[in-house]
Amino acid sequence: MSYYVITSFTISNTENNLSLKTKVVTLTISKQQIIKKIKKNNQKAARIRRQRGYHWEDTLVKRFNSVEKWKAFRLGSPSIALPDVLAVNTDENTIYTIEAKSGTSTSLPVPADQIERCLEWIKTFNIYKKRNVLLAFKFLSKKRIGLATYDSRTLREFYKIQDESLDITDCVCTS
Repeated sequence: MSYYVITSFTISNTENNLSLKTKVVTLTISKQQIIKKIKKNNQKAARIRRQRGYHWEDTLVKRFNSVEKWKAFRLGSPSIALPDVLAVNTDENTIYTIEAKSGTSTSLPVPADQIERCLEWIKTFNIYKKRNVLLAFKFLSKKRIGLATYDSRTLREFYKIQDESLDITDCVCTS
C-alpha cells in the first residue's frame, strides 16, 4: 500500500500570480504490515503452547484427585518459582512435586533449574516420609515436521521419578 506525502511546499508571489510548488514523495509501508502479522503468529503459537501445557497440568491434577486419599493442585504461573503440580497423600505420608511437559516435537526438555526448584520444594516438606520429584511428559498425537506442518502419531505419556542421588542436569525425554 502506497501513500503520497507532501514533504515541503513553497508559495511564491510574482507580479500578482500566486504559485504553489510542492514536493511529493511516495512511501510504501507494506513491510510494517508483514512484521505485525509475524508478531501475531508468534503470539498465537506461544498462546497455544501455554494452553497445551495448562491442559496437561490440569489433566494430571484431575487424575490425582480422582483417586481416593490423593489431593493435587496446580501451583501457578511459570514466572513464579513453583513446580507445576503438587500432589499429596497424607494417609500414605507421600508428596510429589510434578514438572509437566507437553508438545508436538520428538523431544521435550526439562531445564535443570526447574528440576532443582522441585527438589527444593519437596525438601521443605520433610514431614512426609516419601518425597519425590515426578517429571510428566506428554507427546501429542500430532508430530510437528515443519512450520505449521504436522504428521499423525499415537499419543504417548511418559513419567520419570527424579533420582535425588544423581547430579541435577537438564533432562530430555524423546518419543
